[in-house]
Amino acid sequence: MGNTDQILLFGAGKSASVLIHYLNKICAQNQWYCTIVDLDERLVLSKIGDSAYLKAKSISIEDEFERNSLITNTKVVISLLPPHLHILVAKSCLSIGRHLLTASYVDDSIKSMEKEIAAKGLLFLGEMGLDPGIDHMSAMQIINGIKREGGVINSFKSHCGGLIAPESNNNPWQYKFTWNPRNIITAGKAGAIYKKDHTVINKHYTEIFKDCETVDIPEVGKLAYYPNRDSNSYAILYGLENIATFFRTTLRYPNFCLGWQKIIEANLTADDQYIDTDDLSFGRFLRDQFAAKKIDISSPIIEQQFEFLGLYSNRSIHEGKRSYAAILQELLEEKWKLEQGDKDMIVMFHEIDYTLKNINYEVKSSLIVKGDDDINTAMAKTVGLPLGIAAKLIVENKMMERGLHIPILASIYEPVLLELEKEGIRFDEIRKMRDER
Repeated sequence: MGNTDQILLFGAGKSASVLIHYLNKICAQNQWYCTIVDLDERLVLSKIGDSAYLKAKSISIEDEFERNSLITNTKVVISLLPPHLHILVAKSCLSIGRHLLTASYVDDSIKSMEKEIAAKGLLFLGEMGLDPGIDHMSAMQIINGIKREGGVINSFKSHCGGLIAPESNNNPWQYKFTWNPRNIITAGKAGAIYKKDHTVINKHYTEIFKDCETVDIPEVGKLAYYPNRDSNSYAILYGLENIATFFRTTLRYPNFCLGWQKIIEANLTADDQYIDTDDLSFGRFLRDQFAAKKIDISSPIIEQQFEFLGLYSNRSIHEGKRSYAAILQELLEEKWKLEQGDKDMIVMFHEIDYTLKNINYEVKSSLIVKGDDDINTAMAKTVGLPLGIAAKLIVENKMMERGLHIPILASIYEPVLLELEKEGIRFDEIRKMRDER
């Protein structure tokens, strides 16, 4: 193959570790080559070890010449960069003519390129991670199976969460970071839209975490959930826009939602409010905000949560003028750090009710994945492996779809789900008749 790479990966952060192991495996099996790019070349080198098939490269992604040179020299590009940087990679892939895979939501900037992507015969596949990603693929497999049988779907609920495994669940928030901390700070800010019992519900940010409902999941127990973004747009993509109930949610242990609601009420996630931190402690910052907003944190669970975060700490912030959200994120990154040996856990759970030949049925499909350690996390497995598998299928000419897509087509999700099962990522399904109501 000369100097040509089959696969190019941008980004070697938290979610890339398992993907890099997978790329090394498939490259060794097929005598392929892959370049992994990150601003921190030492980080890449620490993850590729002495691989004969993986190469490390350090560039600034804004360097168009370097970016284009690398993309020209490959067949398939995977971007695990922060979402706002995907557009730089996408523009280069479009102009040079290379396929692109990301785990991020397909935003308007990428959608604006849809006609050109198709005209060039390229595949730009977004939402190819965990959530979004595996959720789409597994849901569509069930939905299309029911429709092929002649069934009519009445209700669809899909839940997914990146959690801490029970054996590492040792703080009162019952949460640690396995993903971009910024995403946790901004969770729910856009509000949520979904449908329940034929009624469209539009929830404001301040209501997202309030009085979270719970669901019992086999082998896990009771988890709380809050609604995700615009569920209704996915109802259309899934072909379920006319059903009574459709929503997608994020799972958390129940205590998390109780505490996070207080954080929202205290305005601690605000990016547009600033404070001078030079003579301010983390504890004083928290106490002042709770006092200013008259927030009651006296319940035992919530008091424990904020004591854990440093409610009475005198440690100085001393970072000049900073936004409330930046202070909160710094505090959480310290307190919710995944420690050496910690294990995380991914839980996905679909609940689908349908009617077939005048009989009501329910399907409950669950996925539980545990991490190996604090590096090879369940989050890294479930975000990285779908991308790696899709890249492999494209290079092997086994994924022939072209255009801008998310993985809701059988030609995409069937081979990927099959390969995921080989990697130990498989769903357990219970299907039974429902009692008449």
